[in-house]
Amino acid sequence: MIVDMALRERESKGRPIRVGMVGAGATGRAIALQLGTPVPGIRLMGIANRTVAHGERAFLEAGVTEWRNAGSSREAETAIGRGLPVLTDNPSVLTACDAIDVVVEVTGTVEAAAHVALEAFDFGKHVVLVNAELDSMLGPVLKMKADQAGVVVTNTDGDEPGVAMTLLRYLRSLGLRPVAAGNLKGMVDHYRTPETQRAFAEKNDQDARKVTSFADATKLSMESTVLANATGFRVGRRGMYGPACEHVREMARLLPAEQMLATGIVDYALGAAPHTGAFVIVHEESSLKKAQLAYYKLGEGPFYVFYTPYHLPHIQIASTIGRAVIHRDPTVAPDAGPVCEVVTVAKRDLKIGERLDGIGGFCAYGLIDNAETARRMGALPIGLSEGCVLLRDVSKDKILSFDDVDLPRDRLSETLWREQNAFWPMAAIGRLGDNA
Repeated sequence: MIVDMALRERESKGRPIRVGMVGAGATGRAIALQLGTPVPGIRLMGIANRTVAHGERAFLEAGVTEWRNAGSSREAETAIGRGLPVLTDNPSVLTACDAIDVVVEVTGTVEAAAHVALEAFDFGKHVVLVNAELDSMLGPVLKMKADQAGVVVTNTDGDEPGVAMTLLRYLRSLGLRPVAAGNLKGMVDHYRTPETQRAFAEKNDQDARKVTSFADATKLSMESTVLANATGFRVGRRGMYGPACEHVREMARLLPAEQMLATGIVDYALGAAPHTGAFVIVHEESSLKKAQLAYYKLGEGPFYVFYTPYHLPHIQIASTIGRAVIHRDPTVAPDAGPVCEVVTVAKRDLKIGERLDGIGGFCAYGLIDNAETARRMGALPIGLSEGCVLLRDVSKDKILSFDDVDLPRDRLSETLWREQNAFWPMAAIGRLGDNA
């Protein structure tokens, strides 16, 4: 049964999918607003946020006027059983609650979100990651642990990796051969900071650091890494090519043919109409099929661009929730081990003794690179950079390595990253892209 019919059946039988959401920032509030419509067959039954007032705001903006504060999973289960959603400052209340079917992680954190995901797996919960920060660094090992727990972990439709992967899977089902996929991006400036982005963030009621990561290429790199790990496609060069063009269809001739055919690549179009969404490039050599594609206005080939002209994370997430719970079908999840990683690059000259401020900060930006290359360099993942103290001066635009920093102690995220490395050593990683 397709997802929309299955959700309608759940609605008619009074058995909606019960969602617990962790994180109530701008994206979390937008998701709450959409799910609070409500979406047929889905109900938002819990919000966890360390600042409870933000969770209250999310409920109120979603039209929810009555809820219960819950300090334990038992209290949450009792309230949800009576039809009342719950609010808590402790994510464990939702991950351990038997009345929650799926956890939607929307914090944009790495360390805290890793704890949430593992706890959810332990209690048999599916996890939807609206969190490229976590997924780009630890997606493969989280997928392995989700499989072991018999649950689904997935990034979401609506964010560009999910939009691209949904389109790619459709094209693949038609017998077409995808060889590239990626985002449409309006601008990239590696040196944006929370100060330069503050006015924009305040105008749009968003977090300045989050907006900075959008502008400085870190979020783009993280999203492209999520897509690379799901497709097996590599990156053509560190940071991608990102050619400027008038329309996304021009990407068919702007990306290197030999790399697309050899391994497949992830990349982005800069400034291209329709200015939002995601694209997939397919390759076709048959002269008869090329003639048909030309007749249908797709160009002369042999590369053809298909695209989705929108991405709506808060709206399209309903599809991902339904697919995960009903069909156990991840929208976008790692196919195997890490194919690409996001390395840490100095945003300015950094001095010994400085403490790095992480994703979207003043110190560094992230760039996608092939995992094998990053490992051989000992590159510091941007997801592990926050809180690191510099052991030496590092010049602007230099990639930071583990040798350059003293890392914080006892972080689950680092433990998982090293476990991921051990399970997929460099020799294995080198073969992943060869099978694309």
